[in-house]
Amino acid sequence: QVQLVESGGGWVQPGGSLTLSCAASGFTMAHYAIAWFRQAPDKAREVVSCIDNSGYKLYYLEAGKGRFTISRDNANTTAYLQMNSLTSEDTAVYYCARRHDALCGRVESQYDIWGQGTQVTVSS
Repeated sequence: QVQLVESGGGWVQPGGSLTLSCAASGFTMAHYAIAWFRQAPDKAREVVSCIDNSGYKLYYLEAGKGRFTISRDNANTTAYLQMNSLTSEDTAVYYCARRHDALCGRVESQYDIWGQGTQVTVSS
């Protein structure tokens, strides 16, 4: 079964850090770009970052630049999103997704496999 499963979400105080994981199964992760999206309450889903099959990274979310780091381990078929200096504005459900090819893009419809999402809550 082709799927992505996120983990690592939870509650954290402002200024804290979390590392999200995205475990792939049923396909060769090394052939695809993987992105992280997020959706805050009452807001549209937005793209955070993407890493292509060669490891090239793109950071689309202005608020995440300098604080978020995307990475991947093709051998272990897992992608990660390390998030530092978290604020309440980062509270959202975070999703990982597989793009239909090896290159990054910011358009949701270009991503064909989605995880179920993991909740990140930043509050004191």
